[in-house]
Amino acid sequence: MMDYFENHAPGLESPASHLFQIVPSDTDPLATVTRAISVDAAGYLQVITASGDTGRIFVAPGVPFPLRVAQVMASGTTATGIVGLS
Repeated sequence: MMDYFENHAPGLESPASHLFQIVPSDTDPLATVTRAISVDAAGYLQVITASGDTGRIFVAPGVPFPLRVAQVMASGTTATGIVGLS
């Protein structure tokens, strides 16, 4: 398959090229920091960002939320079907 952009360095505004399921955990950080997060069912995510900030955000299904997350906490997270985009 031809990829016209394979030799271009991706920037933060570039589309994601990797997807991975996220299982919320109060102890384990993600293996990869996200570029964005998507969910199947609306709810809250309790997160620790790439810079170390902690917060609770509301996310809706069908709309990738652009946030660099290092960990999704189980405590305080109500959204389900969480997918990381990187």
